[in-house]
Amino acid sequence: MLGIHEIGLFILSGVLLNITPGPDSVYVIGRSMQMGWRGGAAAALGISCGCFVHVAGAAIGLSALLMASSTAFSILKLVGAVYLVVTGLQMLLSRPVLASAIDEPVRSSLRRVFLQGVFTNALNPKVALFFLAFLPQFVAADAPHKPLAFLTLGLIFIFTGTLWCLVLAAFAAKAAHRLRQSEGAIAWVNRALGGLFIYLGIRVAMLETR
Repeated sequence: MLGIHEIGLFILSGVLLNITPGPDSVYVIGRSMQMGWRGGAAAALGISCGCFVHVAGAAIGLSALLMASSTAFSILKLVGAVYLVVTGLQMLLSRPVLASAIDEPVRSSLRRVFLQGVFTNALNPKVALFFLAFLPQFVAADAPHKPLAFLTLGLIFIFTGTLWCLVLAAFAAKAAHRLRQSEGAIAWVNRALGGLFIYLGIRVAMLETR
């Protein structure tokens, strides 16, 4: 009815893409090592919400506009790059906090981790272009309800990705329980995450305008 075809192939492709190691996986693992499973879960849910912004954009045509307008692409690219680099620098300069000292401010910390996950994806034009290129491959050209078809496929992709990230968070949190008792280990995690954000910011800034 929606004009979606090869749904099995789409799910398989989405799962393989989700489990391929990338920045999102590293972010979830890093937050799990810092804050336990709740930190990893907050990161995973934030990433998923950021992806939903691009799925909705693809469904209503904003991603197509982004690809067509070099000005819009450049603005979003620079905003996203600045946010990522600033966040990375904050992580690099932050002082390590032991697991025993996390419990009291954990609510505000989890909110911050969630929002970082959201903005990291929502402000990355490369994610928007990925969904614009990937989703139409599984929707018929004469589909009567293309926006709804894009939204359905996007939600399936996000669902499988969220499940995978939650599994990663659980394993990483369990493996890192002892590491989180060490200031030195936490400091290295902060540096790794900070370096990741700065790297992503530089990559976003270097994306070519269309």
